[in-house]
Amino acid sequence: MNYKKSAESILNAIGGENNIDAMAHCATRLRLVLKDESLIDEESLSSMEVVKGTFATGGQYQIIIGSGTVNKVFAELEKITGKEASATSEVKSEGNKSMNPFQKFVKMLSDIFVPIIPAIVAGGLLMGINNILTAPGIFYNHHSLIEVHSQFKGLAEMIDIFANAPFTLLPILIGFSAAKRFGGNAFLGAALGMILVHPELMSAYDYPKAVELGKSIPHWHLFGLEINRVGYQGQVLPMLVATYILAKLEQGLRKVVPTVLDNLLTPLISILVTAFITFLFVGPITRTLGYWLSDGLTWLYEFGGAIGGLIFGLLYAPIVITGMHHSFIAIETQLIADNATTGGSFIFPIATMSNVAQGAAALAAFLIIKKNKKLKGIASAAGISALLGVTEPAMFGVNLKLRYPFIGAIIGSGIGAAYISFFKVKAIALGTAGLPGFISISGVNHGWLHYGIGIAITFIVTFVVTYALSFRKKYV
Repeated sequence: MNYKKSAESILNAIGGENNIDAMAHCATRLRLVLKDESLIDEESLSSMEVVKGTFATGGQYQIIIGSGTVNKVFAELEKITGKEASATSEVKSEGNKSMNPFQKFVKMLSDIFVPIIPAIVAGGLLMGINNILTAPGIFYNHHSLIEVHSQFKGLAEMIDIFANAPFTLLPILIGFSAAKRFGGNAFLGAALGMILVHPELMSAYDYPKAVELGKSIPHWHLFGLEINRVGYQGQVLPMLVATYILAKLEQGLRKVVPTVLDNLLTPLISILVTAFITFLFVGPITRTLGYWLSDGLTWLYEFGGAIGGLIFGLLYAPIVITGMHHSFIAIETQLIADNATTGGSFIFPIATMSNVAQGAAALAAFLIIKKNKKLKGIASAAGISALLGVTEPAMFGVNLKLRYPFIGAIIGSGIGAAYISFFKVKAIALGTAGLPGFISISGVNHGWLHYGIGIAITFIVTFVVTYALSFRKKYV
């Protein structure tokens, strides 16, 4: 491949070097911030052998090229333009300038939660393993594995502790990540999280039960106030707001506190003031809002049933295009952390139906496409990738370009989501929203079985509808 020629062609198609504000690359994509995206020649980019797909998100225009090739093309771009590679964070920052307030809010949530997802995924998948060991009826009728084989009981108890730790101590993870995102000291954020889950506080999991039963809540008497001594284990919203206050207070103090006293007074005042006002009113208010949000979404899901799932399944892929799906991470984290009352997250299974649908549509397009060998090759690889949970190449590189596969995908996703919603399939962990996602699914009420049937329905419906639509000239 002539990488120089490829770089020149890409440069011409995006409006020339004067249209580039910042550029970088990741493992598979060129990440560009352009001054005017209307100058992009999409048709020209699509016809290039080196380009596997394109999409715009978060103020960035991203060109999918592929691992091992993207760095060589990017090196040629640097030589031609004379521009140095920007750090990925700088590209993100430049891209953020063109985003509206809502997009910035969604991006903020993504920046906070994406780094802590591995810890949440690990804990959730361990919950899945624990469920396999302790749930009755999986290996033996009416009995769990550890009831029959008691030698595994200690292992199950250990795994249960390992699994619950990331969720019980979730405010520490959020505090660290959020403080870093808000421009504060990440370790102060973690310290604030530790305060909110201190073992001397009444557990957040015991608090609703105590209120419901009318039991007394422990509290501090201070300045004529009664402040509840209740923790925030597994809570998302209280920690987000408290960390924002902490970071802004720290930033303000560093501007006025003398340098010689900065390291002494700034952390002390920041933690003391933020923790006090969090226990006083920020925490109780946001805790209630968090309960309302989780309970409201769960109620809509339970009340809406198959119809609610159908609507969500139809809309999920369009939501992904806008980038709004990143805001679901915070909601899913809360639903999974409170799975004892919510049963888990209904969003993950529906996301799986959407991803599988995108894969099925791309594989259908692979069989339909006859002349365009390049697009046919992209469709086969992208289809398999989407089935495994990575949908960008399939959605942006094939389905949206041809249109009819995308229509087939959202129809298949809606039908599959309606099925799993009817049977209340929920996830007790975040993981890969695709074929490997079984371990994230709750085994309650045959959840694994219905998850598998939902995937099969989604794949078949999408494939058939996509194939049928391909015969209608207006969609080809």
